[in-house]
Amino acid sequence: MAPLTVFDELVLHPLLGDLPMGWLQRLARHGRSVVHPAGRRLAVQDGPADTFWLLRSGAVALDHRTPVRGAVVIDHVGADGVVGCSWLVPPYRWATGAVVTGQIRAVEFRAAGVRDVIGEDPTLGLELTTRFAAVLAGRWQAAARRLAERQPAGPVAAGPPALS
Repeated sequence: MAPLTVFDELVLHPLLGDLPMGWLQRLARHGRSVVHPAGRRLAVQDGPADTFWLLRSGAVALDHRTPVRGAVVIDHVGADGVVGCSWLVPPYRWATGAVVTGQIRAVEFRAAGVRDVIGEDPTLGLELTTRFAAVLAGRWQAAARRLAERQPAGPVAAGPPALS
Protein backbone atom coordinates (compact mmCIF):
# COMPACT_ATOMS: atom_id res chain seq x y z
CA MET A 1 0.00 0.00 0.00
CA ALA A 2 1.34 3.43 -0.94
CA PRO A 3 1.92 5.94 1.87
CA LEU A 4 -0.65 8.68 2.33
CA THR A 5 0.01 12.05 0.74
CA VAL A 6 -0.39 15.24 2.77
CA PHE A 7 -3.61 15.86 0.87
CA ASP A 8 -4.88 12.39 1.89
CA GLU A 9 -4.02 13.09 5.51
CA LEU A 10 -5.96 16.37 5.40
CA VAL A 11 -9.00 14.62 3.94
CA LEU A 12 -8.88 12.17 6.87
CA HIS A 13 -8.40 14.78 9.62
CA PRO A 14 -11.58 15.85 11.46
CA LEU A 15 -10.59 19.54 11.54
CA LEU A 16 -10.26 19.96 7.77
CA GLY A 17 -11.55 16.84 6.06
CA ASP A 18 -14.86 18.36 4.99
CA LEU A 19 -13.32 21.44 3.35
CA PRO A 20 -13.62 21.82 -0.44
CA MET A 21 -10.97 19.84 -2.31
CA GLY A 22 -9.46 22.98 -3.84
CA TRP A 23 -8.83 24.46 -0.40
CA LEU A 24 -7.29 21.21 0.83
CA GLN A 25 -4.98 21.10 -2.19
CA ARG A 26 -3.83 24.67 -1.50
CA LEU A 27 -3.25 23.94 2.18
CA ALA A 28 -1.46 20.64 1.46
CA ARG A 29 1.30 22.54 -0.38
CA HIS A 30 2.35 24.04 2.95
CA GLY A 31 2.31 20.83 4.98
CA ARG A 32 4.51 17.79 5.30
CA SER A 33 4.08 14.43 6.99
CA VAL A 34 6.25 14.05 10.08
CA VAL A 35 6.95 11.56 12.83
CA HIS A 36 8.33 12.93 16.11
CA PRO A 37 9.47 10.78 19.04
CA ALA A 38 8.39 11.15 22.65
CA GLY A 39 10.42 13.85 24.37
CA ARG A 40 10.68 16.13 21.34
CA ARG A 41 9.74 19.72 22.13
CA LEU A 42 7.55 21.17 19.40
CA ALA A 43 7.04 24.65 20.85
CA VAL A 44 8.63 26.86 23.49
CA GLN A 45 6.37 29.34 25.26
CA ASP A 46 6.94 32.88 23.88
CA GLY A 47 9.02 31.47 21.00
CA PRO A 48 8.10 32.15 17.37
CA ALA A 49 4.88 30.38 16.34
CA ASP A 50 5.90 29.51 12.81
CA THR A 51 4.46 25.98 12.64
CA PHE A 52 1.38 24.02 13.67
CA TRP A 53 0.44 20.33 13.61
CA LEU A 54 -2.61 18.23 12.85
CA LEU A 55 -2.05 14.99 14.77
CA ARG A 56 -2.91 11.65 13.21
CA SER A 57 -1.70 9.62 16.19
CA GLY A 58 0.27 10.01 19.40
CA ALA A 59 0.10 12.53 22.21
CA VAL A 60 1.40 16.00 23.04
CA ALA A 61 1.41 17.81 26.39
CA LEU A 62 0.81 21.56 26.38
CA ASP A 63 2.71 23.29 29.15
CA HIS A 64 2.99 26.72 30.72
CA ARG A 65 6.21 27.91 32.30
CA THR A 66 5.91 29.43 35.77
CA PRO A 67 8.66 31.10 37.82
CA VAL A 68 8.15 28.79 40.81
CA ARG A 69 7.19 25.41 39.32
CA GLY A 70 8.80 25.55 35.89
CA ALA A 71 6.86 23.94 33.04
CA VAL A 72 3.42 22.81 34.25
CA VAL A 73 1.30 20.60 31.98
CA ILE A 74 -2.03 22.33 31.37
CA ASP A 75 -3.57 20.12 28.69
CA HIS A 76 -3.04 17.06 26.50
CA VAL A 77 -3.71 16.67 22.78
CA GLY A 78 -4.17 13.25 21.24
CA ALA A 79 -4.92 11.63 17.90
CA ASP A 80 -6.91 13.82 15.51
CA GLY A 81 -6.08 16.88 17.62
CA VAL A 82 -4.48 20.21 16.79
CA VAL A 83 -1.26 21.55 18.27
CA GLY A 84 -0.72 25.25 17.75
CA CYS A 85 -3.13 28.12 17.32
CA SER A 86 -0.74 30.99 18.05
CA TRP A 87 0.43 31.05 14.42
CA LEU A 88 -2.90 32.66 13.47
CA VAL A 89 -2.73 35.79 15.66
CA PRO A 90 0.02 38.45 15.71
CA PRO A 91 2.60 38.68 17.17
CA TYR A 92 2.83 34.93 16.26
CA ARG A 93 4.41 33.83 19.57
CA TRP A 94 3.56 30.57 21.36
CA ALA A 95 1.11 31.06 24.24
CA THR A 96 2.19 27.69 25.67
CA GLY A 97 4.90 25.14 25.15
CA ALA A 98 4.33 21.71 23.62
CA VAL A 99 6.23 18.46 24.07
CA VAL A 100 5.56 15.06 22.51
CA THR A 101 4.62 12.51 25.18
CA GLY A 102 3.88 9.58 22.86
CA GLN A 103 5.38 9.36 19.36
CA ILE A 104 3.27 11.41 16.95
CA ARG A 105 2.43 11.12 13.29
CA ALA A 106 1.21 14.47 12.05
CA VAL A 107 0.97 16.96 9.27
CA GLU A 108 3.28 19.85 10.10
CA PHE A 109 2.44 23.18 8.47
CA ARG A 110 4.56 26.20 7.67
CA ALA A 111 2.41 28.91 9.21
CA ALA A 112 3.60 31.74 6.97
CA GLY A 113 2.54 29.81 3.87
CA VAL A 114 -0.89 29.07 5.31
CA ARG A 115 -1.29 32.72 6.32
CA ASP A 116 -0.48 33.68 2.71
CA VAL A 117 -3.12 31.26 1.40
CA ILE A 118 -5.82 32.57 3.73
CA GLY A 119 -4.80 36.16 2.96
CA GLU A 120 -5.48 35.46 -0.72
CA ASP A 121 -8.88 33.88 0.02
CA PRO A 122 -10.86 35.63 2.80
CA THR A 123 -13.56 32.95 2.72
CA LEU A 124 -11.00 30.25 3.46
CA GLY A 125 -9.44 32.55 6.07
CA LEU A 126 -12.75 32.96 7.88
CA GLU A 127 -13.40 29.22 7.78
CA LEU A 128 -9.97 28.32 9.20
CA THR A 129 -10.15 31.07 11.82
CA THR A 130 -13.57 29.82 12.92
CA ARG A 131 -12.34 26.22 13.17
CA PHE A 132 -9.23 27.16 15.16
CA ALA A 133 -11.35 29.41 17.42
CA ALA A 134 -13.53 26.36 18.12
CA VAL A 135 -10.41 24.41 19.12
CA LEU A 136 -9.44 27.19 21.52
CA ALA A 137 -12.96 27.46 22.93
CA GLY A 138 -12.99 23.71 23.60
CA ARG A 139 -9.66 23.92 25.40
CA TRP A 140 -10.86 26.89 27.45
CA GLN A 141 -14.04 25.05 28.49
CA ALA A 142 -12.09 21.91 29.42
CA ALA A 143 -9.61 23.96 31.46
CA ALA A 144 -12.42 25.80 33.24
CA ARG A 145 -14.09 22.47 34.13
CA ARG A 146 -10.82 21.04 35.47
CA LEU A 147 -10.18 24.17 37.53
CA ALA A 148 -13.73 24.24 38.90
CA GLU A 149 -13.49 20.58 39.93
CA ARG A 150 -10.38 21.34 42.00
CA GLN A 151 -11.90 24.28 43.89
CA PRO A 152 -13.81 23.80 47.15
CA ALA A 153 -17.51 24.65 46.97
CA GLY A 154 -18.46 28.02 48.38
CA PRO A 155 -20.13 31.29 47.64
CA VAL A 156 -19.20 33.17 44.51
CA ALA A 157 -17.72 36.59 45.22
CA ALA A 158 -19.92 39.52 44.21
CA GLY A 159 -18.58 41.70 41.45
CA PRO A 160 -19.20 42.86 37.93
CA PRO A 161 -20.74 40.35 35.54
CA ALA A 162 -18.21 38.09 33.87
CA LEU A 163 -17.56 38.42 30.18
CA SER A 164 -17.88 35.23 28.19
